[in-house]
Amino acid sequence: MMESTNGPDLHLQQLPLTTQTLPLKESPFSYKENLIGSLLAIFGHLVISIALNIQKYSHIRLAGTKDAQAYFTTKIWWLGLFLLLLGELAVFSSYAFAPLSLIVPLSAVSAIASSIIGIIFIKEKWKPKEFFRRYIFSFLGCGLAVTGTYLLITFGPNSHHEKMTGENVVKHLVSWPFLLYMLVEIVLFCSLLYYYKEKNAKYIVIILLLVALLGSMTAVTVKALAGMIIVSVQGNLQLGYPIFYIMLVSMVATAAFQATFLTEASQLFDSSLIASINYILSTTIAITAGAVFYMDFQDADALHICLFALGCLIAYVGVFLITRTRKKLRAFEPYVSLDTLPNLNNLYDTGSAIQPDLSNSFSYGALASNDSLSELYATATLPVVQEQHNVTGPSGTLQHDLDHNKKE
Repeated sequence: MMESTNGPDLHLQQLPLTTQTLPLKESPFSYKENLIGSLLAIFGHLVISIALNIQKYSHIRLAGTKDAQAYFTTKIWWLGLFLLLLGELAVFSSYAFAPLSLIVPLSAVSAIASSIIGIIFIKEKWKPKEFFRRYIFSFLGCGLAVTGTYLLITFGPNSHHEKMTGENVVKHLVSWPFLLYMLVEIVLFCSLLYYYKEKNAKYIVIILLLVALLGSMTAVTVKALAGMIIVSVQGNLQLGYPIFYIMLVSMVATAAFQATFLTEASQLFDSSLIASINYILSTTIAITAGAVFYMDFQDADALHICLFALGCLIAYVGVFLITRTRKKLRAFEPYVSLDTLPNLNNLYDTGSAIQPDLSNSFSYGALASNDSLSELYATATLPVVQEQHNVTGPSGTLQHDLDHNKKE
């Protein structure tokens, strides 16, 4: 009697235990991968910001040299290049661990690092009357960006992390939600490109929307490539799948076109405005692409989605405040051209450029130019007063005829 009652009771007690242990094994593993990916992304963006500012510091020190490539011989510049490659590798690797929708918004770390480096490392100085406008809003923006980053990591998508094999990538690529998303994106991209090229609608929102649409495809391909490389390293080689090389070509092409549109935008608009708007648009569209292609929010509840969206919004405001309070740099061109004086360089000499990326480029560096080249190198002019001189001698009759014609 005792055995008959204890047997079923023991069976009933073990059944709920087995059902409860399954999600407990998956959840910590998913959170662990999200944490690894987030830390890699934060580390990568931080190192990239430091590297860019180290390289700019090297160019500042060599601003007066005649040799335009003198920075190649300095250890500081090569240190910056090494850190830049290290940071890019860390960001690339982060896509293999965490969802795309979680990694993309973490680029706000670059804005935070650049703001702090611009004050401490580069030693930017402000007037006392500009303290509130410059420092207070910068620190407020950093605080908001850090808060938003914390919410993103805590309430980011935590669905199951499938391995990025060639079969899984192809399965997502031919799914009807992504095909519908691609159709909408292609139509929108072609429409914006038509208004930008044919109608000459050179508005900052149109240009940066083109950048964001291309950037979403870059993010999708980067995650696919990073995931397939990690699977290959683990022993299941994925380099034989044609989808790997399709994704590689798509990544390079979309990244190149992004750089082209960003260069055109930097010629027309202030770079601080570009930084804030580009972060907002690119992050929003990339999160949408990740949600459609990789189904990042498939198993997420409404509370986590709302808190994740709140973290994105707070990060947007933080980056906007950081970029809008960045100090503007303006070049000065004297009234007298320095070409007339011996042994002096002017702004047009190749060896006097302070930064290599001043000409039509865009970066996260603290010393990035905030003005277009046409505004930077606009030469000041003075009104020229022409004096009339009476000419004597054989040519005096010509001056007399001109004066007679003016009177008539």
